Amino acid sequence: MDTPGGDGRLPIIYVRGFAGNGGAINSAVDDPFYGFSQGSVHVRSDSSGRAQFHQFESPMLRLISDHKYEVPVHGDQWAFLQGVDTRSVNPASVWIHRFYDDSADTFDQDPESFSFETAARDLFKLIKLVLDRTGAPKVFLVAHSMGGLVCRSLLQRVIPEELAATDGTIDPAAGAKYVARVFTYATPHGGINFAVGFGLLERIRDATGIHGADIFGPDRMYDYLTPAARRRTLRRESFKGTEMPDDGFPVSELFCLVGSNPEDYDVALGLSSRAVGPRSDGLVQIDNAAVRGAPLAIVHRSHSGRYGIVNSEEGYQNLQRFLFGDLKIQIELVGFTVGRDAPDEVEFQLDVGVAIRGLPVLVHEQSAAHFCPVQIERWREGDPIDSPKPLLTTFLSSQAPRPLVGGRVVPRLRHALKLRLLSIAEKQGRLFFDDHMEQTEDWQDTLVVDIEPPSAGQPLPKAWAAWNSTIPTALRDWNPEEKDRLRDRDGAPNRWSGRIEVPDVMKPLLGENAGLQISVTPRVLPL
Repeated sequence: MDTPGGDGRLPIIYVRGFAGNGGAINSAVDDPFYGFSQGSVHVRSDSSGRAQFHQFESPMLRLISDHKYEVPVHGDQWAFLQGVDTRSVNPASVWIHRFYDDSADTFDQDPESFSFETAARDLFKLIKLVLDRTGAPKVFLVAHSMGGLVCRSLLQRVIPEELAATDGTIDPAAGAKYVARVFTYATPHGGINFAVGFGLLERIRDATGIHGADIFGPDRMYDYLTPAARRRTLRRESFKGTEMPDDGFPVSELFCLVGSNPEDYDVALGLSSRAVGPRSDGLVQIDNAAVRGAPLAIVHRSHSGRYGIVNSEEGYQNLQRFLFGDLKIQIELVGFTVGRDAPDEVEFQLDVGVAIRGLPVLVHEQSAAHFCPVQIERWREGDPIDSPKPLLTTFLSSQAPRPLVGGRVVPRLRHALKLRLLSIAEKQGRLFFDDHMEQTEDWQDTLVVDIEPPSAGQPLPKAWAAWNSTIPTALRDWNPEEKDRLRDRDGAPNRWSGRIEVPDVMKPLLGENAGLQISVTPRVLPL
């Protein structure tokens, strides 16, 4: 490579989540990697209710084995970095932001109180030191829970304020000079709310600051996410934690992984999951776990624990594809006129699942069973028909190892999009089941897509697609034919876009012009 990190492997800095009180802080500090090296052997329950065994080594070990990353520290990482020369360390390296160390009484008889702002400022110091010693142009930030808010404080307030011009003007996008991409696991971007107590629990938390948990309330979030110079125009009452400044760090380079399994968090008491409600990972509500406009994926994982989101195959697969993927895949609904002849009280929900060949998990899963289906707005006379409606965004790597089929390497990337449309009548906030058959969908099918990445002699990708209901053989034996090839409808030199119509039998329900539009865009590091 010509420059350090030029092959896409930039330094990764991991920022852990909230520990709370002193005992939990001591436990966090006792882990050399603050939880990033924890693995799992549980993937999901099977049809009999028993947990399936699946050995996931940990995100750190997978980065080492799959992407040849190094963990160069054997001792104190600050002492190590300060003792080596500039550009002497491998950019493909993993670092841990150990911001809780000063608050642990196992190191000091008089530990310091945890400070959120100090954690964000110290992260900037670590980034600058890592960049100098590796020679890399930027870093990747990977964060769990509160760690994602530390990263946002760094990008939205700390870096712009520290790099402010002499006249006090700031550059809201200054963080992008140091950070290429940010991946957050289960971060409460919109804070933490409770489904019980009618707001009383939030008011007590924010007023008392118990164990420092007020950092998840709107007042403290406004403080550490908003530069002082911007508070003249962005007032507290207009602040929304799930929104980032339009002129700041690009949300396209921030990925939000959202958990939808509250049942396996705090299994012993279940206090947290009951307090925040079923539409959560047990601690963070689904609606608060993503930034508006940022790419996201939802997986049926809990905030932490045995079925935790960080120590999961689903989490790692989304992580590596977002950090290293060179293809951005966008899927949109086009021409759907669902509900045009249905009674006004009928609502439509779409279950969505994304599977990738060779993986034992879904990398994205939204369903009514997990309280997070895609809500389909009914079409009414006069509404536009062909306006695309975003469904999901995912990432693929053309450099990823291909699976073996019949003893040969498959040259194409295959993934499947599972769709299931359900309808139910709702009147005055209550569901009516007169014409409803439970777990019986109006439409269900799987779109199978093969993508051949660009190559030296092929500047644009190629794609083939077919609905599983129309494939006359077992899916594993399906070989796309020329009739299955999607033609490029875009015409742009750096973008490919194709469309596939829904099966004819479903057009009376979904729309005469209903289909899915698939766009593939080559993706480069924002250096």
